[in-house]
Amino acid sequence: MYIHAKVIAGARKENFKKNSEDHFEISVREKAERNLANTRVLALVAEHFKVPKSKVRIVNGHRHPSKLIVVESNIM
Repeated sequence: MYIHAKVIAGARKENFKKNSEDHFEISVREKAERNLANTRVLALVAEHFKVPKSKVRIVNGHRHPSKLIVVESNIM
């Protein structure tokens, strides 16, 4: 499954808001340095969809607030 995420790095509070079926707005406390924010975003997405972190990866937008993330599931 592909999801679109708008990420706000360096926020005061962490927030995971679902705007539509595949669009999310995610705020993380980590700064956008040394891949810290991206790592936290992947952890939050994995937690939300109840999959291991290894099944979630950023496809596009590594250095941009707008990201395309793929969540692999075992359900076929």
